[in-house]
Amino acid sequence: MVKLTTATKPLYDSDKRTNLALTELAEIGRYRYLLRQLIRRDILTRYKRSVLGVAWTMLNPLGTMLILSLVFSNLFNAGGSYPVYILSGLLAWNFFSQGTNAAMSGLMWGSGLMKQIYVPRTIFGVSAIGTALVNQLLSLVPLMIVILTTRSPLFVTLLFLPVAIILLAFFTLGIGLILSTLSAYFPDVSEMYQILLTAWMYLTPIIYPETIIPENLLWAFRFNPMYHLVKMFRLSIFEGRLPSLAEFLPALGWGVGVLVIGWLFFTSKSDEYAYRI
Repeated sequence: MVKLTTATKPLYDSDKRTNLALTELAEIGRYRYLLRQLIRRDILTRYKRSVLGVAWTMLNPLGTMLILSLVFSNLFNAGGSYPVYILSGLLAWNFFSQGTNAAMSGLMWGSGLMKQIYVPRTIFGVSAIGTALVNQLLSLVPLMIVILTTRSPLFVTLLFLPVAIILLAFFTLGIGLILSTLSAYFPDVSEMYQILLTAWMYLTPIIYPETIIPENLLWAFRFNPMYHLVKMFRLSIFEGRLPSLAEFLPALGWGVGVLVIGWLFFTSKSDEYAYRI
């Protein structure tokens, strides 16, 4: 009869993991080549059958801006160039909506891969945000065209824009990971989210200026994370100033806080996704 000792006990890979969240973060670094390939695949798949290709990333927000400007420019006075105001808000919102939806669908797409080989589960959400970042950089081209066409000033505060994009990316990834986890257990979450997303957009000052919000309701808008993140995006583009500490801290808190919560929530269930999806 063989007696198992500490030396002869089988050791499983899962026994080596001390913290799922930190392990997953380290694995993203190890699988960075796969991450690049996933981002490349997403971009090529999206545009390979399109006649205009990548140009759609620039034409889509531009077309939406033109329609909304024609309809609402006389109704809302944003205190400057309304096309620049609305396009800067749309770029921030499109990044968020497309990134969160792509994170959910990415996990579903990756279910077959997860059942065959080991890959870090968070890589599908991270690649979705990586793709959204590439699209965002391309979308800045029509924004510059609109600024120059409308003869709006080009502020030096545009140098602050990468900070606003990073905070928005953190928040988008956090929400995307939370939604991915919920959709793995409740498939209807994806459909319900589309309804919530529409309502969320109209509760965020994107089409209308913040100045039309009644003073007694402004406090409620400040509980909306996208209110702060869209404002960060607009300050450097439209208003030409850096955020005050009172404006920056809520955006920083929402961005970093939701990312940490989403990452912890997602990784706590990471071993179950291959069986749930």
